Amino acid sequence: MNLIDEEYTRHPFYGSRKMVVFLDHEGHPVNRKRVQRLMREMGIHGICPGPNTSRRRMEHTVYPYLLKDLSITRPNQVWSADITYIRLLQGFAYLVAILDWYSRYVLSFRLSNTLETAFCTEALDEALDISAPDVFNTDQGCQFTSTDFTGALEKRKIRISMDSRGRAFDNIFVERLWRSVKYEDVYPKGYQTMTEAQEGLRRYFQFYNNQRFHQSLDYRTPKEVYVEKRG
Repeated sequence: MNLIDEEYTRHPFYGSRKMVVFLDHEGHPVNRKRVQRLMREMGIHGICPGPNTSRRRMEHTVYPYLLKDLSITRPNQVWSADITYIRLLQGFAYLVAILDWYSRYVLSFRLSNTLETAFCTEALDEALDISAPDVFNTDQGCQFTSTDFTGALEKRKIRISMDSRGRAFDNIFVERLWRSVKYEDVYPKGYQTMTEAQEGLRRYFQFYNNQRFHQSLDYRTPKEVYVEKRG
C-alpha cells in the first residue's frame, strides 16, 4: 500500500492495470484483483476515463462542470475540495482539504479514519466561517454529492461545480497540493498515529499558507496573495 501510495502521488492517472505492472517491476508480483482491493480501501483511483472508486450514490444530484475556459482572477472566485489517503504506521487515514484556486490558500482541512461525509462537512463549515466562494468545485464522490454538503453550499447561494467523468485534471490545483503535502511532510515524517498526523499536518498547513513561497505566485505565500487580493 505504501508503494501504491507513492506511485499514485507521482502518477495519479495510474489505474489498477498500470499499478500491477509498477509493483511487478518493484519486485512485488500481485494480481489485479488484489491491487483493485487495496486501491479501493485507500479510496484512490486513476484520474482517467473508466471505473473509479470515487463513486457517487445514484440518488444524489450531480452538478455540471462550470470551470471550462474560466479565467481565475481573484480569491474566493473558485474553491475546491478533495480527499487523499495518508498512510500511518498501522493502517491509514483520509485527509480532506479546501483550497482557494487563485491564491492556493488552504482554508481548512480534516483528518478521518473513515470516508463518512461528516469530516468533509466539518471542513466546509470551518472554511465558510472565513469567507465564501462564487463557485465550489469537487469530484462526484458521495461525500461531496451528499445533501449535507451540497445543502450547505446552496444555502449560501454558492454555485456548485463537479468534475466530469474522464476529465483528468479538473481539480489539478488540489492534485498539486497533495504532492506537496506528501513529499514535503507525510513521507519524510512517517506519521505513526492519527494524533501525530493531525498535529503534524496542522503545522505543515500553517507553513504552507504562511511561509512556503510559490513560483506560480511570484514567490509569495498563499496567505499574502489571499489577503492582499481579497480586498
